[in-house]
Amino acid sequence: MKKALISPNEPAQTGYRVAQVEPEENIFSVADPLFWTDCADDVVADQFWYDPINQQIIPVPSKELP
Repeated sequence: MKKALISPNEPAQTGYRVAQVEPEENIFSVADPLFWTDCADDVVADQFWYDPINQQIIPVPSKELP
Protein backbone atom coordinates (compact mmCIF):
# COMPACT_ATOMS: atom_id res chain seq x y z
CA MET A 1 0.00 0.00 0.00
CA LYS A 2 1.17 3.50 -0.80
CA LYS A 3 0.39 6.87 0.72
CA ALA A 4 -0.45 10.07 -1.13
CA LEU A 5 0.54 13.46 0.23
CA ILE A 6 -2.43 15.79 -0.20
CA SER A 7 -2.01 19.57 -0.45
CA PRO A 8 -5.29 21.35 0.36
CA ASN A 9 -3.67 24.72 -0.48
CA GLU A 10 -3.28 23.65 -4.13
CA PRO A 11 -6.62 23.20 -5.92
CA ALA A 12 -6.84 20.50 -8.59
CA GLN A 13 -10.01 19.73 -10.54
CA THR A 14 -12.67 20.22 -7.84
CA GLY A 15 -10.46 19.03 -4.99
CA TYR A 16 -6.83 19.03 -3.91
CA ARG A 17 -3.49 18.24 -5.51
CA VAL A 18 -1.75 14.90 -4.94
CA ALA A 19 1.71 16.34 -4.33
CA GLN A 20 3.73 13.17 -3.67
CA VAL A 21 3.28 9.40 -3.47
CA GLU A 22 5.47 7.16 -1.32
CA PRO A 23 5.54 3.61 0.00
CA GLU A 24 4.11 3.51 3.52
CA GLU A 25 7.56 2.95 5.07
CA ASN A 26 8.87 6.18 3.49
CA ILE A 27 6.29 8.65 4.78
CA PHE A 28 7.44 11.52 6.95
CA SER A 29 5.85 14.11 9.21
CA VAL A 30 4.22 17.06 7.46
CA ALA A 31 2.87 20.37 8.66
CA ASP A 32 -0.81 21.30 8.54
CA PRO A 33 -2.73 21.49 6.29
CA LEU A 34 -0.80 18.77 4.37
CA PHE A 35 -1.79 15.20 5.15
CA TRP A 36 -1.16 11.62 4.04
CA THR A 37 -3.88 9.23 2.92
CA ASP A 38 -3.87 5.65 1.66
CA CYS A 39 -3.85 5.24 -2.10
CA ALA A 40 -3.61 2.57 -4.77
CA ASP A 41 -0.20 1.51 -6.05
CA ASP A 42 -0.87 3.07 -9.47
CA VAL A 43 -1.43 6.62 -8.15
CA VAL A 44 1.09 9.16 -9.49
CA ALA A 45 1.62 12.68 -8.15
CA ASP A 46 0.04 15.41 -10.31
CA GLN A 47 -1.78 12.81 -12.41
CA PHE A 48 -4.43 12.27 -9.74
CA TRP A 49 -6.39 14.58 -7.45
CA TYR A 50 -8.06 14.14 -4.06
CA ASP A 51 -11.82 14.65 -3.72
CA PRO A 52 -12.42 15.88 -0.14
CA ILE A 53 -16.17 15.22 -0.32
CA ASN A 54 -15.96 11.47 -0.88
CA GLN A 55 -12.32 11.14 0.24
CA GLN A 56 -11.22 9.40 -2.95
CA ILE A 57 -8.23 9.83 -5.21
CA ILE A 58 -9.30 10.27 -8.82
CA PRO A 59 -7.27 10.38 -12.06
CA VAL A 60 -6.97 13.75 -13.78
CA PRO A 61 -8.86 13.52 -17.08
CA SER A 62 -6.56 13.38 -20.07
CA LYS A 63 -6.73 16.25 -22.50
CA GLU A 64 -7.94 15.28 -25.92
CA LEU A 65 -6.04 16.71 -28.86
CA PRO A 66 -8.09 18.23 -31.69
